[in-house]
Amino acid sequence: MRGKGMEEIKGMGLDEFRDIIRSRERRVLKRGLTEYQKKLLKKIKRDPKKFHRTKCRDMVIIPEMLGIKIGVYNGKEYRILEIIPEMLGHRLGEFALTRKHVKHSAPGFGATKSSKFVPLK
Repeated sequence: MRGKGMEEIKGMGLDEFRDIIRSRERRVLKRGLTEYQKKLLKKIKRDPKKFHRTKCRDMVIIPEMLGIKIGVYNGKEYRILEIIPEMLGHRLGEFALTRKHVKHSAPGFGATKSSKFVPLK
């Protein structure tokens, strides 16, 4: 990330890390974390080996979160993420998509008037 090695990034404080990420995330960290985000970070610091689940999709991934497994809620289920260095500076919600890929095929039974002429299996 911006010419920094993994050991350098892990040793960085939040203020130093804030200076090397994108502007939108930089602004979020500058304003301060919400109470829910602080609570999640506190849980992660207390027990980094444990699997944590969260609905906090807007949390910016910071160096303290590297290597942990976290479940991010996508509206239906918790998607399991393992935080890797390429995720730093992004938000948790970017990796737990809320919509499925649409697969179009033949019209369903009783979908329209024209579908009655399509042979059903």
